[in-house]
Amino acid sequence: MTAAPAPVREPAWSLPRTAIGLWVTESLVGVLVTAVVVGALLIWVPADLGGPVPFLRWAVPIAAVLEALVAVGVRPWLKHRVYRWEVTGDAVYTRTGWLTQTWTLVPVSRIQTVDVTRGVLQQLFGLATVAVFTASSQGTVHIWHLEQGIAQRVADDLAVRAERTRDQAT
Repeated sequence: MTAAPAPVREPAWSLPRTAIGLWVTESLVGVLVTAVVVGALLIWVPADLGGPVPFLRWAVPIAAVLEALVAVGVRPWLKHRVYRWEVTGDAVYTRTGWLTQTWTLVPVSRIQTVDVTRGVLQQLFGLATVAVFTASSQGTVHIWHLEQGIAQRVADDLAVRAERTRDQAT
């Protein structure tokens, strides 16, 4: 009788708290776009059109406000609690998703490329994303919104270890 494999443990590291500020800012941008669309609906669609229009003129703004409350007031904190990452001697792995959770694991021996990217908002918050690529499109792992210095150190370390592993295999 064989023993069951040990369960995958939770990755050790959470993201910096500045990631919450980034997510709140991204959500606020989305809320502003939604507010413009809802405002256009209220301005340019006559209330006396009949059909579902009178209902939509009050239901759509209420739905937009509820979405804004969740997007700005709840989602960033839940994402911060759930998102975790770790680099071990053998692998890079992340856990993402607040409704549907996804675990992604990439063995160091499979790493082909490591990139560090900084979007406009990430630059404002001093954050960067480390992307670890394999030959398989399914094997890519992103470590989102790390502090810039940590992201660069993680990427450099992974690149060195991946190169060392390739050298040992040949």
